[in-house]
Formats: sequence, C-alpha cells, structure tokens
Amino acid sequence: MQQTAEQYDAVIKICRELFEKKMLDYGCAWRILRLPSLTDQIFIKAQRTRGLQENDVHKIDEDEKSEFIGIINYSIMALIQIELGVVDQPDLEPKKAMSLYEKHSTMTKELMLNKNHDYGEAWRDMRVSSLTDLILQKLLRVKTIEDNKGKTLVSEGIDANYQDMINYAVFALIHLDLAGKRV
Repeated sequence: MQQTAEQYDAVIKICRELFEKKMLDYGCAWRILRLPSLTDQIFIKAQRTRGLQENDVHKIDEDEKSEFIGIINYSIMALIQIELGVVDQPDLEPKKAMSLYEKHSTMTKELMLNKNHDYGEAWRDMRVSSLTDLILQKLLRVKTIEDNKGKTLVSEGIDANYQDMINYAVFALIHLDLAGKRV
C-alpha cells in the first residue's frame, strides 16, 4: 500500500500543478458553476475518454491522461462547491483555492487508503476501460441524485461519488503510468 500512496501523491501533484496554473490564467471563474454544470463537464470528459478507448481515429491530439486529470480537477472543484456553495462572482484568491484543493485531495486520499485496505488493492487487476465505466456509472448516479434535489433513501451522497470518481481516475492514471512521467 505504500507504493499506492506514493503513486497517488505523484498523480495528485501533477493534477494540482495544472489546477494552480489554470487558477493563475483564469482565476476561479469556475466558482459560478452549479453542481450539475460541473457534473456535466466531468461527464463530457468521461465520455470522451470512453471514445478514445473505443475509437481508432482521434481528431484532437490529446490522450485519455489529460481527460482523467480533468475529471480529478473538476471533481475537486465540485467538492469545493459543496463546501462553500455557488457564488455569482469569482471570490477565491489562488492561495485559498489551493488550500481547499489540498484539503479535498487529502480527504479523498484517506478514503482511498481505507477502501484500498478493505478491498486489497483490487483496482490493480482492473482495466482502465473498467475504471472509465465506473466513473460514468458514478456520474449517472450523481445526475439522478441532482435530479432528485439531492435526496437519497439509502445511498451515499454526491460528495462520496465525486471522491470515488477522483480515486478511479487516479487509479487509471497510475495504470497509464502517469505517476512516473510528466504530462
């Protein structure tokens, strides 16, 4: 599990660095996005990933690694939105946004470590395409919960689904060897 923790940290470091650079380029304009908008952005990235995995011809020169990074970063944005709420105007300084990024990525890693202990690192035997499908399944669950105004009878909430999507995307990136390489 030590190797998993180190690989996880390496992937999150790459995602965090991109998030920080985009914060410097664009500010926190994403703070105006409602949760369904973030969910739809993640859905687009997951669908594109599935298309990249299934189609031999690609017309845009990006691979699935960049899409998984986007899934992680948009999911962390969603977790921040759940915590702070949506605003009408961008309201976060980059330093505060990065602090929140760190908080939510750390909490999500802790969840992964606990689940990884219980599941015995079963994800290591999974295919990247299966991880993509699990992300899509989580997205469909989130969309249903959103359509039901956040109400569930017995299921975990939206935040847990975003955390699972982050962890599945990290696992996919580890399989794709992002932990050992720069994008």
